[in-house]
Amino acid sequence: MDANVFKNYRDFVGQRPDKFFKNTLFQGEYLLLGLNCLEPGQEQHVHEHSDQDKFYFVLEGEGVFTVGDMVQSAGVGMLVWAAAGVPHGVRNTMLTRLVILMGIAPAPANA
Repeated sequence: MDANVFKNYRDFVGQRPDKFFKNTLFQGEYLLLGLNCLEPGQEQHVHEHSDQDKFYFVLEGEGVFTVGDMVQSAGVGMLVWAAAGVPHGVRNTMLTRLVILMGIAPAPANA
């Protein structure tokens, strides 16, 4: 069995001064799992994926998530779901780093 099936997310945490930090943990044919790290004041602007469901799972910190017309704060242990075609985004309004496990199906091959 491939040793890359076990990873500690903390090994993939990082930061960028100009925008939020992204790192891929796993990518297969049917699912991509990544880490999004947002420093205080950073955000992932509201956007949508017309043919891909997406989830965010908060590992560290707290963020303000937008899903459609809903805006809500979510902290450690919270799961946020954005169905395909629904606008979504997140911003870190706190004073500490926000670390999110993100999952999305890769774009269809015919896209």
